[in-house]
Amino acid sequence: MQFSSPTFLFLFLPLALALGLALPRALRNVALFVASLVFYAWGEPWVVRVMLVSILVNWALALWVERDRERSRLAIGVALVFNLGLLGFYKYWNFLWDNLAAVGVSLERFPAEPVQLPIGISFFTFQALSYVIDVRRGEGRAQRNPLDFGLYIALFPQLIAGPIVRYRDVAAQIAERTLSSEKFASGVRRFAVGLAKKLLIANTCAVAAKDIFGLDPAQLDAGTAWLGALCYTAQIYFDFSGYSDMAIGLGRMLGFEFLENFDYPYIARSVTEFWRRWHLSLSTWFRDYLYIPLGGNRHGRARTYFNLVLVFFLCGLWHGAAWNFVVWGLFHGAFLVLERMASGGKRARSSWLGWPYAFVVAVVGWVFFNAKSLPHALEFLRAMAGFGTGDGVAVHAGLYLDALLATTLAVAAVGSTPWVPALARWRERRRAAGAEDGLERGLELATVALPLVMLCLSAARLSAGTFNPFIYFRF
Repeated sequence: MQFSSPTFLFLFLPLALALGLALPRALRNVALFVASLVFYAWGEPWVVRVMLVSILVNWALALWVERDRERSRLAIGVALVFNLGLLGFYKYWNFLWDNLAAVGVSLERFPAEPVQLPIGISFFTFQALSYVIDVRRGEGRAQRNPLDFGLYIALFPQLIAGPIVRYRDVAAQIAERTLSSEKFASGVRRFAVGLAKKLLIANTCAVAAKDIFGLDPAQLDAGTAWLGALCYTAQIYFDFSGYSDMAIGLGRMLGFEFLENFDYPYIARSVTEFWRRWHLSLSTWFRDYLYIPLGGNRHGRARTYFNLVLVFFLCGLWHGAAWNFVVWGLFHGAFLVLERMASGGKRARSSWLGWPYAFVVAVVGWVFFNAKSLPHALEFLRAMAGFGTGDGVAVHAGLYLDALLATTLAVAAVGSTPWVPALARWRERRRAAGAEDGLERGLELATVALPLVMLCLSAARLSAGTFNPFIYFRF
């Protein structure tokens, strides 16, 4: 079930909010846990069994860690084997099978049926693993109540695509959270913004991106290839950040506060800065649970460079079981190493002159991310570089760049910059100076009216039954 589907918006969400807000405090967590399982099982009931096993095993492992510190290393080993084994089987079995078969390894003794991927398994597995590790580190207490722990893993706002929530950040809220009309209204506004980003911007760009990436790269000229890459660049940001906005908004409606997951990554002036702004919960997860335990930057430059490349190799593999994802991760890891080398082994500093470079690297990286295969990505990049064989006559950018797409890309460009926070800071300065003029009243009205307009436009787009993909469902 998607947040941007009619079933969710007009059936599931009203019922979930009624359960989460109207029931007595003692029953809210149970009701939200059951609602979250229904949300996850919608269309594929079997996946709930995988999640319930993960919940029970990790709940028990954390209790083991806390009660038996002497053997807690063994418990952590079991947690690593279980969680990574679960993720590896469901996500990488088909990839391993295909690659072994491609090099001539006989697999007749093993089942040949493709393994179906439970949606969101990459996210809830990382959450569960971080919980057990944090208990081992003394950064949180093990949850005695399996239902409350189950709610942490299965909570539907952030279940499918994050943000990856640390238990220590929501433990107190699971136990007791504050509901208020102000927080609920803030959540509705945030949800409306996220829904509009998804339906009005991401979905519009998705049509052109899908069509252009679906062409034989031999048909592409440079202009068409770049248009496809830029459309996908806008699509993935507004799709994923829109989903994160909706998750944060839903959380607020239910009394939870989730950390931000994006910080305008397309204004980054280096690849290093890009990763300090993109998918923050994943970046910090890899930093805290892989990069730093590997030694981080504490053991010399060579070890630091190796750690960076390894982390981004695994980051690429986490995103998808295909070689183009691996190359995408190594591509970004290589630029992080190059930036460290250029700055003498320290974190790179950059000026606004670095923005075009960082943006082009991101766009090129998304080609690897979106391509059907590694050869397809390389042929697409060849066309972007002007070495394609398309003549720009039979297939050209004008076939896709109509007024709607051009307007959407312009809105996406503006929406990728932090003008809203800048406007909010300007308003705060005016208020501090005592401004209560017509402009301030107009801005206050716009704060209420614009989310309503976004909701209406999103509902209209949804009722039209237009193309409505969600990129991160496959993760």
